[in-house]
Amino acid sequence: MSSPKGVATATEILPPRYRDVESIGRGAMGNIYRATDTALGRTVAAKVLSDRFADDTGIVERFEREARTVAGLSSATHVVTIFDVGTWEGRPYLVMEYLPGGSLADRLAAEGVPATGTALRWLEQAARGIDAAHAAGIVHRDVKPANILLDARDNAKVADFGIARAVGLDSLTTAGTVLGTAGYIAPEQARGERATPASDRYGLGVVAFELLTGSRPFERETMTAEALAHVGDPVPSVTSFRPDLPRSLDGVFERALAKSPGDRYGSALELAWALRGALAESAGDTASLPTVRIPPPRPHRLRRVLVLVALAAAAVAGLAAGLLLSAGSSHVRTLTVGGRTIQQTIHQTVHQTVTAPSPTPPPPAPPPSPAASPSPSGNPHGLNDRGYSLMKAGNWAAALPYLQAAVRGLAGVGPADPYEAYANYNLGYTLTKLGRCSEGMPYLQRADRLEPGNGDVHSALAQAHRC
Repeated sequence: MSSPKGVATATEILPPRYRDVESIGRGAMGNIYRATDTALGRTVAAKVLSDRFADDTGIVERFEREARTVAGLSSATHVVTIFDVGTWEGRPYLVMEYLPGGSLADRLAAEGVPATGTALRWLEQAARGIDAAHAAGIVHRDVKPANILLDARDNAKVADFGIARAVGLDSLTTAGTVLGTAGYIAPEQARGERATPASDRYGLGVVAFELLTGSRPFERETMTAEALAHVGDPVPSVTSFRPDLPRSLDGVFERALAKSPGDRYGSALELAWALRGALAESAGDTASLPTVRIPPPRPHRLRRVLVLVALAAAAVAGLAAGLLLSAGSSHVRTLTVGGRTIQQTIHQTVHQTVTAPSPTPPPPAPPPSPAASPSPSGNPHGLNDRGYSLMKAGNWAAALPYLQAAVRGLAGVGPADPYEAYANYNLGYTLTKLGRCSEGMPYLQRADRLEPGNGDVHSALAQAHRC
């Protein structure tokens, strides 16, 4: 009895431990299957090398060697995890985690251009995966939407690292097999030169252009013409594809898609941050400073604030009771108590021609300068709060020593206390505002590690990179 359409018996494709094997796609190098790993009880995806490559011993050895190398990236958050690699019935196979969200190519085909925030999130996640591979000495060589997959939570992961190299797909001259991805090929690859990490970053730049505009930058009627356009044509403006996009993106893509590898961004994440920064800049500088970087008060802080508010209210009530009520006017006084702004209506009473003046509070002390208070002491949470208040007032120099002391006091507490992320962000942002961008970068990077995926942090990092 024959198998149902689209379903193969396990022994035809994969070792016996894999059951319910079903074809779910076809690539330039082989077929992709969904299967059940009976040993671990989970759904997996398997890529089986095409017959035309399986007969070449050299390709098979390189395929297996590259797959095992990439398996070492399993700890990278945004790289598809590889579970198994081997050869069955003469055909090499690769078993990896199954991602039900499909690929970015699928999403673009089905839904068109995604929301800008979603596109930036996918690009930053893919960039992290690409940079992790480069740190391990692995070059992808085929970065494109079809190789960026989405998990059940719509997070992006990069797949197929090293497979292009395994079958020798470094140029258009290899049996025409790269023609299907000519839309994303770096100029040096199109010329038949060796791919480098800069080639992967170029490919990510093309993916970014497509996610934001809905089109590839050098799209042509034939793949050969498109590959040649990558080599010789200038980078088009994003506004020629989407007039509503800011022209500030053009400078980012000029660098991301530079013909010379040395002129491109130094990392994939730097490219992603530059895109976010250009979009944030076009929306106005005020958008880069978040409205709130301080969490709701803890119970002990709230009690302290309530006591201070009660004392302030009692003082105001006593003042009002001590004044004559025969005639008067009113005005609003603003008090700052425990970091909170309180407005009280003060009645100023006039008795015939004599005015009872309301007590004038002493003028607030000027904020301390870094020289006057190089290392404030106290609770690091309160130091961060004070620094943040000065940031909101635009008093960056006065905020600096408070935030430096807060970061020292919170060092190493990690995710258990969100204040460490807030203090590092605030310090990094303040240093950037003071023009000390290289000093601020490590604090912003620390905040990014503590709060991965936070758009405010990414925008600040992009701003620091530009500075």
